[in-house]
Amino acid sequence: MNAIVGTHDLLLVTLDTLRYDVAAAQAEAGLLPNLLPPGARWERRHSPGSFTYAAHAAVFAGFLPTPVTPGPHPRLFAATFPGSETTAAGTWVFDAPDLPSGLARAGYHTVCIGGVGFFNKRTPLGSALPGLFAESHWEPEFGVTDPASLEHQIDRAAEVLARVPGPVFLFVNVSALHQPNHFYLPGATGDSLDSHAAALRYVDRHIGRLYSLMRRRRPCLAIVCSDHGTAYGEDGHVGHRIGHEVVWTVPYTHFVLESHAAV
Repeated sequence: MNAIVGTHDLLLVTLDTLRYDVAAAQAEAGLLPNLLPPGARWERRHSPGSFTYAAHAAVFAGFLPTPVTPGPHPRLFAATFPGSETTAAGTWVFDAPDLPSGLARAGYHTVCIGGVGFFNKRTPLGSALPGLFAESHWEPEFGVTDPASLEHQIDRAAEVLARVPGPVFLFVNVSALHQPNHFYLPGATGDSLDSHAAALRYVDRHIGRLYSLMRRRRPCLAIVCSDHGTAYGEDGHVGHRIGHEVVWTVPYTHFVLESHAAV
């Protein structure tokens, strides 16, 4: 990461509530050709939190989802912290309380494009995570009730990237997977694993435009993962903020988007 930070843009996409089993099945079926570029694959990892606020607070401190195999696992980013067993030679270390602040000190313009309610800036709590960034954006059409939410979010990303020439750390919280998602499955009247999968296919249809926007600038490291999963009736549970396997187990990948700026 010490060779990446400063030479690449950084894109962090959290697919809110996306379950590992659904993500893996859709990828295995060849239904995510845009979300997972050639060579990219999902890793099975554990979330650092069981709901959006907790998971993102950890991610923004450098604690991305952890591989399920025995560790310790060196991290990509880490705040200065004496005794850390996951800070290694390849870890980019920042002397700041959070990753956006650390990257800002390294010359990055930090941008948050929110999705679910913890990014809506309508309350003090909904302003806490967006407040870590130099600029943040949220509109009702970015939220969970708009079937075209990701398209609206990418439209805003295009506007931001067009006016920021320097290095960018762009964070996008994709709300489309979160309940309600039944409107992505024709004829459905309630949310289910099938509509969750249909929402993921909706994301796949549009995410390529975001990748293309990043490719037009400079090389970009893209980190794409879920913040946590969610239950659809397993053991009687519905939703998240619970210690269930389907909540803790999430998909993760990262890859480099090579620049097309000179083409």
